Amino acid sequence: MTKVIVKDGKNGFEAAFRTFKQKTAKDGLLKEVRERSEGYMKPGVKKRKAKKEAIKNSKKRERMNRAY
Repeated sequence: MTKVIVKDGKNGFEAAFRTFKQKTAKDGLLKEVRERSEGYMKPGVKKRKAKKEAIKNSKKRERMNRAY
């Protein structure tokens, strides 16, 4: 469960909401909710989607670890 503390002040709520959105994006919570609401996926579709995700993640990891 994602928790964010709202501090008193001028931008307390806005800052807390921004932090909440960042944390949920990092956790993949919204992505999981969307996937669950889509319903049943055929095994072949699920496999293709997982492969596409793996390729995307490996490219991202490669970009992050690249030495200049």
